[in-house]
Amino acid sequence: MKARIMKAFLEEIHEKSMKFTMDDLAKRLGISKRTLYEHFSSKTEILDAIIDSTLQEFDEKTAAIVQNPHLTLIEKIKCAITVVPKYNDFYNWKILEQMKKSHPAQWQRVHTAINEWDALRELIEEGIRQGEIVDQNVPLLMKLIIDATNSTLDRQFFFENRITVSEALDAIVDVLLNGIIRKNV
Repeated sequence: MKARIMKAFLEEIHEKSMKFTMDDLAKRLGISKRTLYEHFSSKTEILDAIIDSTLQEFDEKTAAIVQNPHLTLIEKIKCAITVVPKYNDFYNWKILEQMKKSHPAQWQRVHTAINEWDALRELIEEGIRQGEIVDQNVPLLMKLIIDATNSTLDRQFFFENRITVSEALDAIVDVLLNGIIRKNV
């Protein structure tokens, strides 16, 4: 039931922004408000559950990539950059801006998470030590990667251009790791 409530919460956000009520959510679910409150005490609690779920999933997927002995270091970097959590449609600029105003503590958690990728930084540092990645300023490399991947939060652009988040991330990784110049030029 909690997963169903979280999914309905996201649907309400996409339709009405953060301005919907628990009544709206109960109606969408076809349950009483009392039943809803048996699972979550507030919109904030549901929001926290969604954030917890996505951040945990992101961390688990990233850890599995980093620990996978069958992937090369470069494959690990590519895979780590393209991790997409289940509720990825929740993470877009419009929703994050609304969250910043109405739920600043939750926004801060998300903001920190999407701007700090320790596991990826460690893979890049390892790549530099091993000579597989050019020796560059790691904070600058991280900023470039993070800013490029966070561009996928502009869902309107990707919708208008018929590009999925996964396709966009794959293209971003390709450009960041291989450049835009043909090798035979």
